[in-house]
Amino acid sequence: MADEDKSSEQSEQPPVKCPPCKPGLPGWMATFSDLVTLLLTFFVLLLSFAKSETAKYEAALGSIRNAFGGNVLKQGEVIQPGKSPDDNPTMFDSQEPVRPFPIEFQTTEGFLDKLEINRESEEDLKIMRDDLLRYNLADNVDVYQLPEGIQVRVKDKILFKEGSLEPDVVSTEVFDRIIQLLSNRDWTIFVEGHSSIGETSTDGMRDAYDLSAARANAVSRSLIRRGVRAEKVTTVFYGDSRAIDSPMQSFTDNQRLSRRVEFLIRKTDLGIQGHRVESR
Repeated sequence: MADEDKSSEQSEQPPVKCPPCKPGLPGWMATFSDLVTLLLTFFVLLLSFAKSETAKYEAALGSIRNAFGGNVLKQGEVIQPGKSPDDNPTMFDSQEPVRPFPIEFQTTEGFLDKLEINRESEEDLKIMRDDLLRYNLADNVDVYQLPEGIQVRVKDKILFKEGSLEPDVVSTEVFDRIIQLLSNRDWTIFVEGHSSIGETSTDGMRDAYDLSAARANAVSRSLIRRGVRAEKVTTVFYGDSRAIDSPMQSFTDNQRLSRRVEFLIRKTDLGIQGHRVESR
């Protein structure tokens, strides 16, 4: 009977009431919201890296480290082809260590005004390689990718006799192939005239600069006469300011090799107008 009385007394006790809830959302909701926001930000960051643009990644990394007082340097020769926000071909060049720019410049306007310039695309490089193979010039040139575009420098040079416009050494076979390439394909050639240190013409009427200009002019006229379009030929001269001075060669050999005309082939002329930006 005593046990039955105890059980009846326990069953008759009133239920324990929960303390009154505080107004507003519970505290754990704030922690949960912060966690979800951080996860969302993390996945957005991963999505931005999915384009594999090294320059943007290093810019973001540089901004983070810069905020903590550190510097980020791009090391080695790295050229990253890509697309700009307005879908124009672009190229990022990081041959020299640089201080990364702030992440806020990643906007469309910031990219165009502070980082990007319209340049030749990877497709142009492929076309040039195909053209060089087609005209059997691949072994006679050096191909470079520069910030301002593709550059092809012909290894063979036209050497001239001292104080004269008469060629001394010329590779006619390579010269003929260059003419065929320029006559049939849409490329621009730069004819660069040079002279040796202190060189003057045999008649004493021309100094080093006049000689280099006359040599470049003579070669340019020869190209035009043989079918290269005049608007695709750019003539430049340097006098003896870029004379060869190699310690591995004798002074006589350096002087002989300095009396030269070199060829540089590009997709576009540097004289054309590029992407216009504000001056300030």
